[in-house]
Amino acid sequence: MTDKKTQAHAAESNMEKDPKDWVTGDEPMTGAQRSYLKTLSEEAREPFDENLSKAEASRRIDELQARTGRGQSSQRAASPAGGNEADSSDGRR
Repeated sequence: MTDKKTQAHAAESNMEKDPKDWVTGDEPMTGAQRSYLKTLSEEAREPFDENLSKAEASRRIDELQARTGRGQSSQRAASPAGGNEADSSDGRR
């Protein structure tokens, strides 16, 4: 359980650093980044660069999410299935 003091300092947390400030930002992108970035690139009909660093991939993901509308919490909240693409309109999964 999180105490009130920890909650009060949550905004000061380093959990969401700017990618340019990441210590490991120069390392190759992770497998998860590669997979998601490839999906976003296909949806946006943009070229996929497999040689991006972690930090570059993070910035590119943000850019493509904005372009495709993915990753927006308001879109997920408005969806009756909570944004789950596996659900189909006829109730089959």
